Amino acid sequence: MVNLSVTVDDGHLPAIDQVAEALRARGMEVAQVLDGLGIITGSAPAESRSALTDVEGVASVDEELSYQLPPPDAPVQ
Repeated sequence: MVNLSVTVDDGHLPAIDQVAEALRARGMEVAQVLDGLGIITGSAPAESRSALTDVEGVASVDEELSYQLPPPDAPVQ
């Protein structure tokens, strides 16, 4: 499973909940629907990313990048 951020195109913002349902039907576990931003976050198997891109109203599907800082007591690099 990879964490994803889906951007909904401007024309489908009023129907963002229907876009989220279509993403669920294609295997995405929707965590949040940020209707004010037009973004849907969640996770899905890596191999389903292209199927999610094909959902009507989806402008882009991007993998969320993460980073972790070293612990405070780690030596300076």
